[in-house]
Amino acid sequence: MGQERGVYRVLVGKPEGRRTLGRPRRRWVDNIRMNLQEGCGYMDWIGLVQDRDSWWTLVSAVMNIRVP
Repeated sequence: MGQERGVYRVLVGKPEGRRTLGRPRRRWVDNIRMNLQEGCGYMDWIGLVQDRDSWWTLVSAVMNIRVP
């Protein structure tokens, strides 16, 4: 592995610059999870989305709700 390759530089190199102060910024997944829990109560949304049949059951139930 040559010294010019990116993988080598990541393994043996030293990062430049400084870390930001404070807690780490929230990721997109964390924001979505927090918003869903606040609005709809606790539900395993990631597991639900990964199971296609239960996801479409939920979507069709929500689409059938009629608001006057």
